[in-house]
Amino acid sequence: MYVLIGGAGVIGISLAQTLVELGHTVALVDIDPNACRYAREQIGAMAFEGSAVSTEVLLEAGIRKADAIAAVLREDALNLAMVTLAKHYGVPQIVVRMRHRDFAEPYRIAGATTVVNAIDLAVSTMANAIEYPQVESIMHFEQGQIEILKLHIPASCRVVGRSLAEIAQDPRFPRDSLIIGYQPHHHENLVIPKGNTVLEAGSTILMATKPGSIHQAVDFIEGCPTD
Repeated sequence: MYVLIGGAGVIGISLAQTLVELGHTVALVDIDPNACRYAREQIGAMAFEGSAVSTEVLLEAGIRKADAIAAVLREDALNLAMVTLAKHYGVPQIVVRMRHRDFAEPYRIAGATTVVNAIDLAVSTMANAIEYPQVESIMHFEQGQIEILKLHIPASCRVVGRSLAEIAQDPRFPRDSLIIGYQPHHHENLVIPKGNTVLEAGSTILMATKPGSIHQAVDFIEGCPTD
């Protein structure tokens, strides 16, 4: 996949490095010559010095052949311009980092396929880390409408030794939650569980839930068998 990234700041460089490691061809556009040099020499990405909202620079960087673009420039107005140009040149996948909520609808109208609200996600992640330290990680989807929790199963809790079918029928289990991943031991691969999958002590699960149900989901999983 050919991916064009507008902005070689911390996010742009980190994204480029990840994509290169995944085997994609990456081109960065930034006005900072030092950032461009770093991208070429340290990451192995192509880098074009200039404005990411300049048609001349974007054409040189290959926007017409791009499978995806990521607009991570320092201002929403600049990102909006890049999104508009990417749509004009027919880029099928347009991802943009949003700093201010007022730009959510303009981004959609301009043609963005994915809008990432960096500040909201960061605040939510930190708040959840403080409130739920026992949760290994929380991933956000659909602008925070769905949360994916990674939870360790303690030895003494109500779900140990029970199948997913049994757990789902428990009236205390959150109705808008679903266990979607299961890792019996840390050295084993994560699998998609079935109704007859039995949870073991010391295992790990991935649970999809609504943000408002996180507390209920964590309390249920960690509850004692006699609760």
